[in-house]
Amino acid sequence: MIRHFINLSDAGPDGVAAMLADALDRKAARAGWLKGKADADAPLAGHVLAMVFEKNSTRTRFSFDMAIRQLGGTSIVTDAGQMQLGRGETVADTARILSGYVDAIMIRTDDHAKVEELAAYASVPVINGLTDYSHPCQIVADLQTVIEAGYSLPGLKVAWLGDGNNVLTSMMEAAGLMQFDVVAACPQGFQPSEAEVALANGRARVVGTAREAVEGADIVVTDTWISMGQEHADTKLAAMMPFQVTGELMAGAKPGAKFLHCLPAHRGEEVTAEVLDGPQSLIWPEAENRLHAQKSILRWCFGQIG
Repeated sequence: MIRHFINLSDAGPDGVAAMLADALDRKAARAGWLKGKADADAPLAGHVLAMVFEKNSTRTRFSFDMAIRQLGGTSIVTDAGQMQLGRGETVADTARILSGYVDAIMIRTDDHAKVEELAAYASVPVINGLTDYSHPCQIVADLQTVIEAGYSLPGLKVAWLGDGNNVLTSMMEAAGLMQFDVVAACPQGFQPSEAEVALANGRARVVGTAREAVEGADIVVTDTWISMGQEHADTKLAAMMPFQVTGELMAGAKPGAKFLHCLPAHRGEEVTAEVLDGPQSLIWPEAENRLHAQKSILRWCFGQIG
């Protein structure tokens, strides 16, 4: 059976736990190494990963490219405009064709249904590098970062501030799988749907104010308010401002609470520079952990862990 990674539930709690353990172990084993040196066991030697980008990327592109290299494999990187996919070739045909050339496909796109269709017709693993609906790869890196900071996932309280977007959807799904709690504060019109909240199996709720969300929180998380291609930015920014993460707001969380942001960040919008660049921020290890998380995701897809 092919292991696709479209949402976190594809791996389930045991699979996610295996990814996290593997990511932590492999990161530790590489301490002090040159980035381009392959892991000692090179577990994906001979494997080729195709990376298809219909949305711009920094972290997803570089982390997946380095992930397959460190695992001993190679990659082919392209964007839709360079493929027949961008000129009307069907997703199903593209899936069949790429499956004959490479061992796995990672795609970063807008429409979640496109990734699901790609997986339905591919005979190799398909990985969701981001869609408008979910961003599971980011959450594996976030959970790794939380564990490295000394937290246990069961019983953790995560506060989410701002836009009820794809990252929040995956965070709530993770909460249901890994037994932690998410409290989200989002303005009217930008809240997650009831179906998305239900992914947490009762471990997520939406509240009306930022202060209520952060009360007792171990981890405070936000994301950029204006995503690629979104319109009516001024109206959205105005609605979001009461949910900005500030030093004063962080003081309402648990003492020593940590801050996460998947980046890119806009200082002075969703978060102040005081918080983003301050001692409670874990954004740089969080960003680096995208690399280690992608490695564990790839290994899971190939049945090497979990």
